[in-house]
Amino acid sequence: MLLNMSMQKISPSKKMCLVLDTNIVMDMLHFADRSTAPLLEAIESGQIDALTDPECLTELQRVLTYPEFGLSTAAQTDVYERHKALTTSLPAAPCEQFILPRCRDSDDQKFLILAARAGADLLVTRDKMLLRLTRHRLTPPPCPIIKADETCRRLGLSR
Repeated sequence: MLLNMSMQKISPSKKMCLVLDTNIVMDMLHFADRSTAPLLEAIESGQIDALTDPECLTELQRVLTYPEFGLSTAAQTDVYERHKALTTSLPAAPCEQFILPRCRDSDDQKFLILAARAGADLLVTRDKMLLRLTRHRLTPPPCPIIKADETCRRLGLSR
């Protein structure tokens, strides 16, 4: 049962598959943001599957080197390896042929493509440009695009 944009609860018989954009990964694994803690616990316990692919992993590697995060090479490696251990990585697809809305930030399109390709239930982000796509009427996103705190509420995750 796929989750629609309503406040409906997810069927407990189906394991959710989520795509996490890079800012959510950083919130969970670098900043230890409280709003992502229940989501991280659910992924760590195996209640939820988090998906990634080579393009998303490459972006995470790039973001981890940003000077504003002040991460040493060891800390970068730690976050990256922890993310890889928590996610199921799909192989790169040679050609993506999905009818998707276009995100104004082309760096975010990869998350929409991954969500479509994987049949993800949710794309979790705090990126305003991705969140705006939920209102795209002509070409809807492949799954709901929501923030981490809303994801936790919808999935009944709490601390």
